[in-house]
Amino acid sequence: MLLEIVLLFLAGVFGGVLNSVAGGGSFITFPALLGAGVAPISANATNTFASCAGYLSGVFALRQELAAHRAELPRLIGVSLLGGIAGAWLLLQTPEAVFREAIPWLLLFATVLFIYGGQINLRLRALSAGHRHASAAGAVALAGLLLAVCVYGGFFNAGLGIITLSYLALAGHTNINAMNGLKLLVSTAVSLIAIGLFIANGAIAWYEGTIVLAGTLVGGYGAAHVSRSLPQQHVRRFVIVASIAITGYFFFATYFIATPQGA
Repeated sequence: MLLEIVLLFLAGVFGGVLNSVAGGGSFITFPALLGAGVAPISANATNTFASCAGYLSGVFALRQELAAHRAELPRLIGVSLLGGIAGAWLLLQTPEAVFREAIPWLLLFATVLFIYGGQINLRLRALSAGHRHASAAGAVALAGLLLAVCVYGGFFNAGLGIITLSYLALAGHTNINAMNGLKLLVSTAVSLIAIGLFIANGAIAWYEGTIVLAGTLVGGYGAAHVSRSLPQQHVRRFVIVASIAITGYFFFATYFIATPQGA
């Protein structure tokens, strides 16, 4: 019992540090919850709960950058809430065995986004620079894309920030600080509405989730003080290696070890 508490807390600390410095904390916290015996769907819901505090604190830290975009905030929040609750509902309707088999593919998608997200965002920002005045059809398409991004975030939290940055780049944003603030606002809205539905359905493992949450708060706070001395590229390489290894493990465990019933 004590060992489980320590491991969950350390996973939270490590995840909080990674989220603050380079992103990718869910590659640590989500498997840790699964390793503690939390059922896959509950582990996913609990991971969303444990990650939300970091989003909230980030929004507060970047409130001045967000104030410069106050006109578009109601639309962003409204679409985020709609997509988040739709994604969370889809998760709760998914059979446990089906979601267990989907975990490796979701992790693979998030891993690819983490590795290539920066390059994708650069290309999208270059593309959007030549199309600043979007047509009405383009605006509708962008709203649909944001909705799809938020549905994904409500269903599976890992990689949400990277996809949101890609959407913002396509929407014509170029200020990285403002983009980070908007990204965190979208992540907060998606997570909060999803957490509300998860709570209503009893999907959150409160004991394990609270331990991880405490760890993420400690890790995020500590990272704020040491981030200047941490080479971001080295941390990023570690996350890439860890995410590939974890994704590979889940593919092996799901398709080579699991029983036909997916247990």
